[in-house]
Amino acid sequence: MDNTRTPPHLITLILLTGFSPMSLNMFLPSLANITVDLRTDYGTMSWSVSGYLAVTTIIQLIAGPMSDRVGRRPVLLAALLVFTFASVGCAFAQSIEVFLFCRMLQGGIISGYALSLAIVRDTRSEREATSLIGYIAMAMAIAPMLGPMLGGVLDAYLGWRSVFALYAVAGFSLLILCWLDLGETKPRRTTGSDAPMLGTTTLVREPLFWAYALCGTFSVGGFYIFLTGAPLVAQSVFETTTAELGFYLGTITIGFMLGGFVAGSLGKGFEPTTMMIAGRVVACVGLLGGLALLALGITSTQLFFASTMFVGLGNGITMPGSNAGAMSIRPELAGSAAGLSGALIVAGGAVLTAVTGNVVSETSGAQTLLMLMLATSGAALGFAIWAARLKQEERATV
Repeated sequence: MDNTRTPPHLITLILLTGFSPMSLNMFLPSLANITVDLRTDYGTMSWSVSGYLAVTTIIQLIAGPMSDRVGRRPVLLAALLVFTFASVGCAFAQSIEVFLFCRMLQGGIISGYALSLAIVRDTRSEREATSLIGYIAMAMAIAPMLGPMLGGVLDAYLGWRSVFALYAVAGFSLLILCWLDLGETKPRRTTGSDAPMLGTTTLVREPLFWAYALCGTFSVGGFYIFLTGAPLVAQSVFETTTAELGFYLGTITIGFMLGGFVAGSLGKGFEPTTMMIAGRVVACVGLLGGLALLALGITSTQLFFASTMFVGLGNGITMPGSNAGAMSIRPELAGSAAGLSGALIVAGGAVLTAVTGNVVSETSGAQTLLMLMLATSGAALGFAIWAARLKQEERATV
């Protein structure tokens, strides 16, 4: 059987999407040791995170349209090959310049996340894609929790270079898996070298695409705000220990997993816009409850983080519909839509992270953090409602 045209198995998609966040955070416990070993300063080393995020934004803008032109399979295989060699380069780097150069090349792994979503949309209807993306999101949410733990253990016992050795082994293993299992799913009807490029321009001109994409950007923006401001609030307001902080930071991811399960279970029965609105309402209600408790003088650590957990729950419900909807506007250009949506999320997260760092303080950190998260969740709700109205208008004209 020719496996170059058969859709990949679900486990392949889960591994591709799950490994992307691990490529960002598994080496974080080693930052201090790498800084010392490569004789540099922490500010320069921080480019391995901030620069990496910038590169992944650009790569998504390139990989998505390219996959619409030449296919999902060759783009993913090339990205995994580059990631594998870049990981080897990081593992053997003797200078900060070589390390950072190879680290930037590792950003190609983001193609695994973006194009996995496109593959799902290639092979499923819009509602079926919403459901399946929900289950994939539920599974991949485990990766951000396990990554730093595994990286910390490797660094402690084998040194920081072992982390990048594991990256290389994992990248090569994924390459072999995709070579054997990842069939081409790009719709055959997209022909001509100019079609995806023109289609990308058309996507940008579609109000419905922006409604879906900005709903996703502001939804995930609440998560970025939480990660930036929660550590300061937890220590200055609630006086939590480091161990407790790690647990409370994980609650929003647990919420996301539960939300992904809800989306997976109900996605086939509801319109994606309905799921998006429901998720946004869940997030806003939880944050309003947290603000109400603070206004009443109730400053329980558990209740505060219970309210932020609703953001993760709401995101898990919203994002599958948002992603599936954005890729359904022009199904033959699902790669372009996934890449552009992903780039907007990363860019939006960078902006909101900077804003949070400058706004949240030790004195009014709890209220400010919840208000910022509520503002982004409310904005996402507005875009979800806009998407629903545009879909109604679209049906009315058909």
